Amino acid sequence: MATDRGDDVVGETSEGLQVELFHPDTERKPGDTNIRKWGFDVHPQVFPIACGLIAVFIALTLLFRTQAASFFDAIQTTISATAGWFYILAVNAFIVVILYFALSKYGNVRIGGVEAEKEFGDFSWVAMLFSAGMGIGLMFFSVAEPVFHFGSVSPFFGGVESGTVRASNTAMATTFFHWGIHPWAIYALVGLGLAFFSFNRGLPLTFRSIFWPLLGDRIYGWPGHVIDVLSVIATLFGLSTSLGIGVQQVNAGLNVLSSQFLPATVPQSVWVQIALIGLITGVATLSVAAGLDGGVRRLSEVNLYLMVLFLALMLVLGPTLYLLGGFVSNLGTYVDVLPALAFWTESRSGTTWQSDWTIFYWGWWISWSPFVGMFIARISKGRTVREFVLGVLLLPSMFSFLWMSVFGGSALFVELETAGTLVDSVNANVATAMFELFSFFPLTALLSGLGVLLVVTFFVTSSDSGSLVVDHLTSGGKHDVPVVQRIFWAVTEGAVAAVLLLGGGLDALQTASITAGLPFAALLLLMCYTVYLGLDREHEILESDEFAEWMERIEEQEQVILAADDDDVLASLRDSGDSTSVDD
Repeated sequence: MATDRGDDVVGETSEGLQVELFHPDTERKPGDTNIRKWGFDVHPQVFPIACGLIAVFIALTLLFRTQAASFFDAIQTTISATAGWFYILAVNAFIVVILYFALSKYGNVRIGGVEAEKEFGDFSWVAMLFSAGMGIGLMFFSVAEPVFHFGSVSPFFGGVESGTVRASNTAMATTFFHWGIHPWAIYALVGLGLAFFSFNRGLPLTFRSIFWPLLGDRIYGWPGHVIDVLSVIATLFGLSTSLGIGVQQVNAGLNVLSSQFLPATVPQSVWVQIALIGLITGVATLSVAAGLDGGVRRLSEVNLYLMVLFLALMLVLGPTLYLLGGFVSNLGTYVDVLPALAFWTESRSGTTWQSDWTIFYWGWWISWSPFVGMFIARISKGRTVREFVLGVLLLPSMFSFLWMSVFGGSALFVELETAGTLVDSVNANVATAMFELFSFFPLTALLSGLGVLLVVTFFVTSSDSGSLVVDHLTSGGKHDVPVVQRIFWAVTEGAVAAVLLLGGGLDALQTASITAGLPFAALLLLMCYTVYLGLDREHEILESDEFAEWMERIEEQEQVILAADDDDVLASLRDSGDSTSVDD
């Protein structure tokens, strides 16, 4: 058909435009030096170094289990005391930079080039954002965090008495702060940088590519290897933190359900959690084998449907009007205190509250950013910078606010009615908080069962998409890698999560995130500059005479093809003898 030939011609011309005007002058290709053996396709430096460092960490933690907990606690205390201010400043800088990219002249730049089309529809795109972004965390902290801040108000809100209505407002505002614009700004920055340099510049889909404006071909040397190894370590520890937290909540849910409906109770213990990690990781490998479109996309969409059902049930069964009013009030309080809260540090207050909460979260989000950012980049081809940034910043943040208001608001309603009921439960065991809440409302078993199912599905999608991301990093930026390799990383993520649980539980998980996030925060600050250089060069080319000539050439070819299509139609009609149609 002439149309098919025409599409091919125009497509080749558009691709030629992208290569000729936008791609850097280099002969290197993604994965061109890879080692291909035993079903693996891996980078010769990044893969073995990352595996070696992970193996050393696992071995030392298992050999010195008694000392590990104290060691992790000392590291967290030291980093929070000396570098907490750096985390606070860096994350605020990320927000300013990413909003500048979206709202300035660079907002019209299209990821993948001027002719790029969207690979995934809007619904699938948003569903995958939620599943990769913070699904497990929303389940784990949506009840526990507001209740904790209600019983122990942040030092920022000096003078607010714990256990009061005012404390419930500040508790939700603090929770919004940790789960809103700030984490998604980190993800948006990383995702934009990776997507731009991969799809617009034709460079490997790895972190090293973001530094092309500064390093040039040296990204393929040791500077690039170090950047990608840091990315792998940060991703694995960030993922393992989420998986470890998730499996603790699954264990808590099974404990509650089994104690109520089964003759034997499933105990809450590290060994049960390790067994659950093994089982759920096994399920994740099946999704891994199905690939991005067949596995992650479909499971992410199922996740989103389950989340909406779960949210709707809690909204209907809970104090509906109180929750809806609270959502509006909480949002107002958050907006009111955000400028001061975003830059507040407790260095002069003599407390350690910020170390356990804000600094942990910022480290967690930063260490998660290679994983979430690369995954978002992988699914965002064809979107403009403005559409990408505003979509990533606003849609998940607003959903998180609603989610926290419904589940956290229900818990605060119970606390205000029956003081101390949930605060004591949270202080005793954070993982059980959500299931303790359900006991105060109808359909307790249904809510608890849905809660466990959602955590499991989030575990699977996080492990699956995380394996895909680490694969990109350790295969030199190749988009398609062997299934065996993705399964290897899914198992490794589960193993690291299990080791962290053995080495110190939740404290070890928090320390791993904060420690891995610190050097990566410095890389992200440098990345702000390299992404600016890339977008500025892109805008300059788009405004050039050479680009205009290319576009005129494409338009002329499209007109020639349309004319050829018309001639083919007329000839076909004449051959069929339909003179009326020919005359028309």
